[in-house]
Amino acid sequence: MENICENLKKIKQELEILNPNVKLMAVSKNFSYLAVKKAYECSQKIFGENRVQEAIEKIELAKADNLDIQWHLIGHLQLNKAKKAVSYFDYIDSVDSIELAEKLDKYAQAQNKIINIMLEINIANDPKKFGFSKNEVSDAAKRIVNFENLKLYGLMCIGPQAQESEIRKAFRDMKSIFEDLKKSICPTLSELSMGMSDDFRIAIQEGSTIIRIGRGIFGERT
Repeated sequence: MENICENLKKIKQELEILNPNVKLMAVSKNFSYLAVKKAYECSQKIFGENRVQEAIEKIELAKADNLDIQWHLIGHLQLNKAKKAVSYFDYIDSVDSIELAEKLDKYAQAQNKIINIMLEINIANDPKKFGFSKNEVSDAAKRIVNFENLKLYGLMCIGPQAQESEIRKAFRDMKSIFEDLKKSICPTLSELSMGMSDDFRIAIQEGSTIIRIGRGIFGERT
C-alpha cells in the first residue's frame, strides 16, 4: 500500500516523456477499496474494474466518501449483469457482442442515461479471449452507432502474450481499425485503450490513448 503513490509518480513521469496526452487507468480489480482510496489521494481519478459485483462495493464506498472517480468496466460482462452495470457505470469498455450492446441500450433507455462504450476487439484471434474479430468490427460499429442510449467513444484490446514484434503488430492493427472506423462510421471515436503493465510502452508508441495499469500501480495481486 505504501508504494502506490511512488508507483503512480513513476508511471506518470514516464508518460510525460512517452506522451503526456495518454490517460492512465488504474486497474483495481482484486484490490481493496483502501488501495483505491490511496491511489485517489495521490491524484488518480480513472479506475477500471473487471467484475460488476466487486465494483459495486467500491463504488458505493467511494460515493460515501465523495470521491470524484470515473469508473470503467473493463472485464467481460455477462448478459444477466448488464442491468446492474448500467446502474453503476457510465463507461463500459468491454462490449464484445451486438446482443450485449442491445441489452445495454435497452437498460440505459429505461434508466434515462447515456452509457459511453468501447468495442472490445480480439485483435490476436485468441480463443481464450472475448471480443469482436477484426472482420466483425465494422458491421458491429455500423449498428451500434444508431443505438440512442449508447455513445461509442473508443476501442479496446488486450495485447497478445508474445514476442515484441507480434505485440507491436497487434497494436498497429488496432490503430488502423480505429482510424478506419473514425473516418467512415464514427467520427466521434476518440479513445484507443491498449497497453497494460508489461506492454504499455509499445502500446503508446503505436497510438494508444489510454493505458490500463494494475500490477504496476498496486503491486502483485494475491
